[in-house]
Amino acid sequence: MVRPLALALAVSIAPLAAVTSAPTASASVCDAQWGSLMKARAPYTSKQITNIRSGRHQCFDRLVVDVNAKGQGKPGYQVKYVKRVTKDGSGANVPLRGGTKLRIIVKAPAYDDNGRLTYKPDNRRELVDVAGYRTFRQVAWAGTFEGQTTIGLGVRARLPMRAFVLNRPGGGHTVVVDVAHRWY
Repeated sequence: MVRPLALALAVSIAPLAAVTSAPTASASVCDAQWGSLMKARAPYTSKQITNIRSGRHQCFDRLVVDVNAKGQGKPGYQVKYVKRVTKDGSGANVPLRGGTKLRIIVKAPAYDDNGRLTYKPDNRRELVDVAGYRTFRQVAWAGTFEGQTTIGLGVRARLPMRAFVLNRPGGGHTVVVDVAHRWY
């Protein structure tokens, strides 16, 4: 009597375990539900921005801001859809191509303790070449002022996005902003 009961129990539990523990074959990173509301992380750092780069992925375009290991803390950020991006200090408009605009504030300066720039873009209107990207239209410099740096990102439309910080080997950090190609 014990064996049939154990067998029946095992047969009834096994399919449930398989369903709850195994990822489905159709699951994809494209299924992520990021939303389009502001993303923020509070702290400032004395570490400095050294580079801005971008990449194309299957379901999203990515902007990366590299922060060096000199100084204290992990950088914060604020990424938000806005009507217009303005230059730090002056408040002048930063023109951007695309259907909408993202203002990216990285809570780290792009200058050292002596005021020397640690990131010097060759072209402030085109920080990285995003020609051929599905979502990004333009990445522009808005300035670095009072310990934070602002970047304008022109995108095709208001789409889901996410932001996060990664640790880099050697103590630096990378602030990452991903914008999905479409609503999933």
